Amino acid sequence: MADRGVCSRREADAFIERGWVRVDGQVATLGQKALPTAKIVLDKAAQQRQTERVTIILNKPVGYVSGQAEKGYKNAASLIQANTQFWSGQPNKRPKFNPSHLRGLAPAGRLDIDSQGLLVLTQDGRVARQLIGEDSDLDKEYLVRVAGRLSDNGLALLNHGLSLDGKALRPAQVKWLNDDQLHFVLREGKKRQIRRMCELVGLKVVGLKRVRMGNIRLGDLPVGQWRYLKAGERF
Repeated sequence: MADRGVCSRREADAFIERGWVRVDGQVATLGQKALPTAKIVLDKAAQQRQTERVTIILNKPVGYVSGQAEKGYKNAASLIQANTQFWSGQPNKRPKFNPSHLRGLAPAGRLDIDSQGLLVLTQDGRVARQLIGEDSDLDKEYLVRVAGRLSDNGLALLNHGLSLDGKALRPAQVKWLNDDQLHFVLREGKKRQIRRMCELVGLKVVGLKRVRMGNIRLGDLPVGQWRYLKAGERF
């Protein structure tokens, strides 16, 4: 079910335990094998449970950690409050914040404490898999301010040719925007990847902002504020 993008593995187990999954018309059991040609259907109760799960787009400020709070720093989820919700549409159509939306809310992709910009937090395992699953191929776009002197072949290496933790990095798209700012598009997300890549070619990152994940852009979302992923939006 997870491989087909129907739900996450954890959700699949929970739905099967409740009898909400049918394989070729029969109620599924935990551990049951399904052929690639099998027809897997979720009951309406499971479908309703999925629609109730929210995904949140946050413009994370510098100084907040993506996951669990640490070393005296707050986590990004602490910013998800009624008074920090951003809405630019008609007031009567503003989605109402519900504290239950904080339950099980987890970041789908890290953004380190020294960085700002688009951070996705979700209750939906399908969204998390799409963004950070092993087979995820979604690109992420960053604006990166740097200092230092770029090595002679540094730009070429940033695009393709560097390794981290003993493993070659996927090809990236990197170009200069101006004298001290680079534009990065990556299709992976190793820990502090851009900072470490820049260090390998003689540069130090002094500012990093993520502005896009897949089809979702940060846009005019103010720093420290958030919004719900809209019904028609897709990564």
